[in-house]
Amino acid sequence: ASLKLAHLVTIAAMIGTPGKGITACDEGPGTIGDRFEAVGVVNTEENRRAYRQVLFESEGANEFLSAAILDPETLYQKSSSNGEAFPKVLMARGIVPGVKPHLKIFALPGQNGATVMQGLDSLAVRCAEYKAAGCEFAKWRSPLEIDVANGQPSDLTIETNMRDLARYALICQSQGLVPIVEPDIALKGTHDLETAVRVNVKVQSELFHQMNLHGVYMEGAVLKSNMVNPGKDCPVSYTVEEIAEANLQVFRRCFPTAMTTANFLSGGQSLEDASARLDAINKRKGRKDPWNLSFSWSAAVQMPLFQLCKGKDGLQLEAIGALYVAELAIASAAALGTHTRKGTEGDHKGRGGLFGGKK
Repeated sequence: ASLKLAHLVTIAAMIGTPGKGITACDEGPGTIGDRFEAVGVVNTEENRRAYRQVLFESEGANEFLSAAILDPETLYQKSSSNGEAFPKVLMARGIVPGVKPHLKIFALPGQNGATVMQGLDSLAVRCAEYKAAGCEFAKWRSPLEIDVANGQPSDLTIETNMRDLARYALICQSQGLVPIVEPDIALKGTHDLETAVRVNVKVQSELFHQMNLHGVYMEGAVLKSNMVNPGKDCPVSYTVEEIAEANLQVFRRCFPTAMTTANFLSGGQSLEDASARLDAINKRKGRKDPWNLSFSWSAAVQMPLFQLCKGKDGLQLEAIGALYVAELAIASAAALGTHTRKGTEGDHKGRGGLFGGKK
């Protein structure tokens, strides 16, 4: 048992390598298909495989990546370079392979559209299969929204989702996989930064409370959380420094130091804004902040890649690879706090033009 726990710690430490982050490529065939079709690329299994191969094998990408989150389909696909399955290809490059095992989203009755993820019942069996296919971790997302008028996220919504995340984490560890827990509070809304801090503290404190109650081995788990931001339509403006301070406040109040790394999701932020904010957070880190704080980005990195295919014939794999590695270099610098933002990147520009939380 102690060897199993030691292995979880080793994998969590690999994922939390300073200056490296996670490439999130776990969109299901339908989601990636929508992104393909929006730029005129046909959604075939071969196109999905070839595209993911570029994300895994582009020269220099492994200098900036510690891990990759795969859709179950990708686990069983092979590289055309050497005929090996992708998990093996990734591990050989020092990139830890993992999988997204959550299934369908389900609306909680009487909760104004708030949801919970399904898939716990069959999780242990699937985790054993994923481990056999070469995975070392899994990632489970619990999406939440701040909707003050409708009282969301309610105590029930938070408790249901965080208990599920804790149970998922326990099941993963029993099968030898590091659990990445992902409480994902959406960017949409009109709430201010102070409200975002309050809700994020409530969600994260419940998450870590439940993980400890369930007996999750905290040292062998990883956090993937949203950045603490004002709602997208918040009328109040905030500087990137104020946003960075809010993120550190939440972590100082909630995030156990037993855990080594948090890898932020992008959640609809542009690469420029997400990088400026991650960089500002890392620049402000002090003695109270022992964690590695890095990235686990999908849309922020991939959306510009799809644009390269617009009006062209199929996937522009070479151009995609070059831009992808350039983007990862920016993300890596932000994870080290050595990125230089341009202009007002990372600031929240409120509709009301008021600054610094002053209404």
